[in-house]
Amino acid sequence: MLRQSFGLLGKSYAHDTTGSFLLGKWLRIPLHTVPLCSAVVDVAIQDYVADVASELVYQNKSLISTEVLFVFPLSPQMAIYSFQTRSKDAKIQAMLQDEAQQLHEATGGWENMEYLQDQSKYPGEVFACFLGTLAPGREVVVTLRYVQELLREPDGAARFVLPPTLHPYTTLYAWNCHTGKLPYSLLLTASLQSPRGVAHVHANFNLSPLIYTAQDRSTAQVSLAGSPPSQQDLELLVYFGDLTAVSAVVEKGDPGASAGSLLGDPMVLVTLAPSIPEAVPGQYQSGEFIFLLDTTFLEHAQDSLLFLLKSLPLGCYFNIYCYGETSVGIYPQSVEYTQDNLIEAMRRIPSTGSSLGDTNLLGTLRSIYDTPRPHGHTRQLFLFMTGLPPDKEAIAAEVCRHHNSHRCFSFFFSEDSAALAMALARETGGEATYISSDNSMTAVVLKCLKRALKPAAEGISLSWTLPRGLEVEVLGGTPQSIFQGQHSLLYVQIHGQAQDTTVAKGVMTLQYILNGQHVTHTIEFSLCPQGGGRLAGHRLAARCLLKRLSLEAMSGSGDEPRHRAVEISLTSGIICPFTSYVGVCTSQRVSWYQGPLALFPLRQSLVPCQIVELRGSSRVSSCYPVSLWVPPGWLTAACASWLALRRLTHGIAALPQRGARSKACKPPPPSVSSLKYVDPTTFVLCSPTFGLWFTKAIAECQELVALQNVDGSWALSSSLASVLELDEVEIKGKMPGEDMEPRIWATALAVTWLNRKDKCYQDLCELLEAKAVTWLCSQAVSQLDKCLEAANTLLGSSVKPSVFRL
Repeated sequence: MLRQSFGLLGKSYAHDTTGSFLLGKWLRIPLHTVPLCSAVVDVAIQDYVADVASELVYQNKSLISTEVLFVFPLSPQMAIYSFQTRSKDAKIQAMLQDEAQQLHEATGGWENMEYLQDQSKYPGEVFACFLGTLAPGREVVVTLRYVQELLREPDGAARFVLPPTLHPYTTLYAWNCHTGKLPYSLLLTASLQSPRGVAHVHANFNLSPLIYTAQDRSTAQVSLAGSPPSQQDLELLVYFGDLTAVSAVVEKGDPGASAGSLLGDPMVLVTLAPSIPEAVPGQYQSGEFIFLLDTTFLEHAQDSLLFLLKSLPLGCYFNIYCYGETSVGIYPQSVEYTQDNLIEAMRRIPSTGSSLGDTNLLGTLRSIYDTPRPHGHTRQLFLFMTGLPPDKEAIAAEVCRHHNSHRCFSFFFSEDSAALAMALARETGGEATYISSDNSMTAVVLKCLKRALKPAAEGISLSWTLPRGLEVEVLGGTPQSIFQGQHSLLYVQIHGQAQDTTVAKGVMTLQYILNGQHVTHTIEFSLCPQGGGRLAGHRLAARCLLKRLSLEAMSGSGDEPRHRAVEISLTSGIICPFTSYVGVCTSQRVSWYQGPLALFPLRQSLVPCQIVELRGSSRVSSCYPVSLWVPPGWLTAACASWLALRRLTHGIAALPQRGARSKACKPPPPSVSSLKYVDPTTFVLCSPTFGLWFTKAIAECQELVALQNVDGSWALSSSLASVLELDEVEIKGKMPGEDMEPRIWATALAVTWLNRKDKCYQDLCELLEAKAVTWLCSQAVSQLDKCLEAANTLLGSSVKPSVFRL
């Protein structure tokens, strides 16, 4: 969105009587807005990637000349590769340069970027470019191109959402409240392509009829019909042919690029989406669960750890690491989840934590990665951080290096460690959660465990059959597992020259293990792709490869990774940690450059153009993360975009060391919501106002949880009777049937107690209860109705049979 320049300190500002405007639907600043007059958007979708080319026309309708700044929010899946503007007087093109050289730098206009960074309402990354002065009545045309990975819906549809900058319906000038009409025109067309065929499309706006451009329906076109809706984002769902576990679409290389280069060779876009059925809670389940704790967590979260360990399923493996000056594991390697192993682990925890010194998370992680995981068990880490480790960049690099072998759920207790926690979670497909207080910790951790217990396809492998002379390279590697509800998008480059040109197809075979069964899927794909030419897959692959090269450069692998990263960045137009933007202003007489971002010629006038990290202004306390409302249509990129790696190499190094200060700060007021990073591209608000309720609930059922066995059963004992506030003799006297096994009656009684009408421990004991009911059904399903009747009589409750799956 274009805005009046913010100006230097001491300058007077001309303010609009209408007050503040919305910038890109999310940034509120009290300045003039240069309104959008028209937008032309062309979207090319190949399976689950998109290339978007847009042309935006803005006009200064005020009576004064206005300095303008274009700002475009970046979601985690986006990567800009071309930006240029033209007006009557000048043209500006954004280009990339090697940061190490810094040969060219804009001489003015930086105060606009600084104001934008400080005065924004919401944090996140934006692409910003200063466009100079726009006279009254004059127009400026902005051409923006970017690529994007699309979300895959559970039903297999590719979901595309038009960014609010291209459809700013919520800005104050954007629509007439009387007519409901928008003051700008929008022309939206979409080209669709998939070797599986385009089945149909669905949108929340009027569409033209779907027109197929190939007989096999592998390509189609659709467009916006009529005016766009004035009060909602534009969302398009594209449904392809057969919903398969694996799909592949081949994108031909750039004819102008050299053979063997990233842009020159063909690219295969592979989507892995195995069909994984729901798991029944409480049943036998594989998996390796590793908990990384520091001393502060051990001091304040014994109850949370108790609920967490007791909620693990039978059949899994577990281990606990307490990181300090040395890496200390409860066990040398993960052990099977049994009663004896759990009791021993709980016994060792206090003495282990009491001997810890300064954090050594990096050493602990390396120790874990060096330890082989149990065969057939997917590894998941639960990482608790109460402060920012000193070697944060090395930690990020280490986790990212092993991102295909595990999933990380990170929990952070202070603003200091937020960026690192979110980056680790995103890189591994996990989640990051802000813990606002000890009161909410148990419930938040258990919710994450429920998601971690989703079943997964394990032991994933890909094999290829290609004509002699061709070979493949999987950029970024292949994940070892994929969890239910997730998918994996891989970029695979084909190198070489086929010796037999008559063979026009390749074969890819996907193999994995699901519920102990070996599953195989085989598909054919064409080696002679048709159409295309916009290189969306190649540019997204460049982003993937740049990430890997940046990690290698950070780990001290010499100069070669950095040099190659800079080369790929400059040729593909995708920014990396070692390149930066600059705006090149040329006269109207120069022909308009249409190519990718590249090194610019010398002796040009330059303007500020860069990725800006917005700090956000809605802070309650400098010691706690801000409370955010995330508007629909913009997936917040704070600490979550691909440029999280850029911030880890530049931004995190500048984070203040506020660990001690954070501990001294008072907690935020109850109205402040804790921040949680989920899915991993949106923020979810999780209010701690339930903290006091959870504290009481935890205290009431903690002793009962401690008495439960790992198989889900309870023993009939005086301790159980005390927790239930009953007499042990009375409990034994009310047992239905003299020949009933006491554990069956004790377990049925405990489950009934947890489901009393006046109590609700669902969020705390759902997994514990599922294990108990599963054990009961396997032991004495025919006796459960009598047990429930006797338990309701003894406890004075009215629990329904459905609790026991009857």
